[in-house]
Amino acid sequence: MAQPTAWDHPEPLAVSSAPVPQYGTGSLADLLPTLAAGMDVPGMSPAIPELAPADRNCVFLIDGLGWEQLRAHPDEAPFMSSLMSSSRGGTGRPITTGYPATTATSLASVGTGLPPGAHGLPGYMVRDPATGELMNQLRWQPWTDPRAWQPYPTVFQLAHAAGVHTAQVSSPTFENTPLTKIALSGGTFRGKLSGEDRMDLAAEQLAAGDRSLVYTYYAEVDGKGHRFGVDSDPWRGQLMYVDRLVQRLAEQLPPRAALYVTADHGMIDIPFDEQHRIDFDEDWELRAGVALLGGEGRARHVYAVRGAEADVLTCWREVLGEQFWVASRDEAIAAGWFGPTVDERVYGRIGDVVAAARDDVLIVASEREPRESVMVGNHGSMTPAEQLVPLLQVRS
Repeated sequence: MAQPTAWDHPEPLAVSSAPVPQYGTGSLADLLPTLAAGMDVPGMSPAIPELAPADRNCVFLIDGLGWEQLRAHPDEAPFMSSLMSSSRGGTGRPITTGYPATTATSLASVGTGLPPGAHGLPGYMVRDPATGELMNQLRWQPWTDPRAWQPYPTVFQLAHAAGVHTAQVSSPTFENTPLTKIALSGGTFRGKLSGEDRMDLAAEQLAAGDRSLVYTYYAEVDGKGHRFGVDSDPWRGQLMYVDRLVQRLAEQLPPRAALYVTADHGMIDIPFDEQHRIDFDEDWELRAGVALLGGEGRARHVYAVRGAEADVLTCWREVLGEQFWVASRDEAIAAGWFGPTVDERVYGRIGDVVAAARDDVLIVASEREPRESVMVGNHGSMTPAEQLVPLLQVRS
C-alpha cells in the first residue's frame, strides 16, 4: 500500500505562466506615443506598428468595455461590432491594458505613454513607502503630492508643446482631480455632462487644429458592470447607449482624422459564495504576517510585517497557488508584470507578495473593504476577459 506523502499540495501556478501584457508593442501605454509620433511630436515613437499616421487623432475610452464582452454582445453594439475587424490597425486583434487591469493604472498608462513600473500607479490601492499607509490611487486618498507621485510629463503636454492642438473632453467632475492632473492634463480640458455633448465637442476639438490630439471618456459601462454584472440588463442598456455615442462621433469626424475606441480593462462576474470569494478578514492563514492588504480582489498587493515576507509568500502560494499567480515583488518585476523596468521610487509601492487571479475567484475583505466586496463585476488580473481591450478604428 502506498504511503501518503507528507505534503500533498499540487504545484502552484508558475509565475512565468502568467500572460504578461504586450508592453512596447501592443498595450495601452503604446497608443498615444504611436499617435503622437505620427504627428511628429519629438521623442515619440510608433510602438504599435499596425497604426497608420493621421493628422487628427481622437481616443474615446469606454471604461470597463473589454474585448471579450464586446465580442459577446453584437446585438447591443451593432456599430462597434461592425468595427471589430478594424481593431489594431485592421488586424482584427485587441491590445492589452497592462497590469493590473484597473482604471487608475490604465488611465495613467494611456496619458503618460508609460507602463505602470515607470508612471508609478501599480494598483488600485498601494503602500506609500514614505508614510507606510495605503493610498487609493483612484480616489487619491490620503492626499499625496501628485507631481511627486507621478513626475513624468503626459503625452498631451508634450504634444501641446510641439504645437499640436490637444484637448480632453470628459465630465466636469474630473477636471481638477489629481488623477487627471498627473495622467491626462495638457492643452485644454472641456467638461460636458451628457454623452452626446461630449461627442459633439470632441468632434469640434478634433477639427480645431491642423494637427489635433483629443481624448474623451465614458464611465457608466463600468459602473453598471460593477453593480449589476456584465450581461445584466442595466449593463446591456449602457452598452447600447455608448454604441450610439461612438457612431455619433464617427459620423462627425473632420478630414484627415482617425478615431480610436478602446477601454481601460474588461470585466468578469464572480459568484457570491465562499468558493469564489475568499474573505481575507475571516481567513487566519492569509492574514498571518500581513501588515497591509492592498490592490483589489483579483490583483492583490500584500505587504508583510518586516521579517515575515518569505513566510507570507509561502502561505499565500500554498493556500491560493492553484487559482492565483502568486509572486514575490522581485519575481513579479523580473517577469515583466509592471513593464520592462520599475523605477526606484515605485519599487516599494509594489507588494512584498503580488497575487493575480487566474480562475473566477476574488480575495475580498468584507470588513476593511465593504464597498468593494459586494461588487458583482470585477477586474484587475491578466486573464483575457480583463486584459484584452479593443482598439477600434474609424478614419475619414
